Amino acid sequence: MDLVQQHPDISAYLAIGEAVDHDHSLVGEVAAQLSAEHRDAYSYAEAAFAYVRDTIPHSQDSGDPRVTWRASDVLEQRTGICYAKSVAYAALLRARSVPAALCYQRLAEDDGTNPVIHGLVALLLPGERKWARQDVRGNRPGVDARFSLGEERLAWTVRPELGEVDYPRLYAEPHPAVLGALKAAPDRAYLWRTLPTEL
Repeated sequence: MDLVQQHPDISAYLAIGEAVDHDHSLVGEVAAQLSAEHRDAYSYAEAAFAYVRDTIPHSQDSGDPRVTWRASDVLEQRTGICYAKSVAYAALLRARSVPAALCYQRLAEDDGTNPVIHGLVALLLPGERKWARQDVRGNRPGVDARFSLGEERLAWTVRPELGEVDYPRLYAEPHPAVLGALKAAPDRAYLWRTLPTEL
């Protein structure tokens, strides 16, 4: 699949935003800790991926009712759904000048019901010509997402016959439908009832 930049200028994917707030001191602290042992861009991107995927639980898996949407809040509160964890990963990448975009899939149950939008990150490392999508949702039985610049190792592969979709557009900030749902939710139970089903 060819990924399409929402903004032609790559600087948009390095910019500080409302959600991707990599100018926040906590984002800077985590980035500095990771880059102390991972100095090149590839090693750093992989380490930041593992950090967000493995040390910040997905709130559904952990049963945490809190809703986070800003990168600094995800890192501080140590919780978030896929959208929020993706924002945190994007912020850590941008903090070390690696272009990072937010992108999405539409997923469904095995019978095609209950569609929902799933959040991913795409990054563009130095010397690479193509964006590479990554899934920091967090692994669990049946889910084994890995960092990869070649063949994608996402949590889920879409099934078009069930109405699932890989959206090609790359966003600098969360899609308005995603960000709106996160900001309006007082808790995860409410968020689960109001998650966007398509973009």
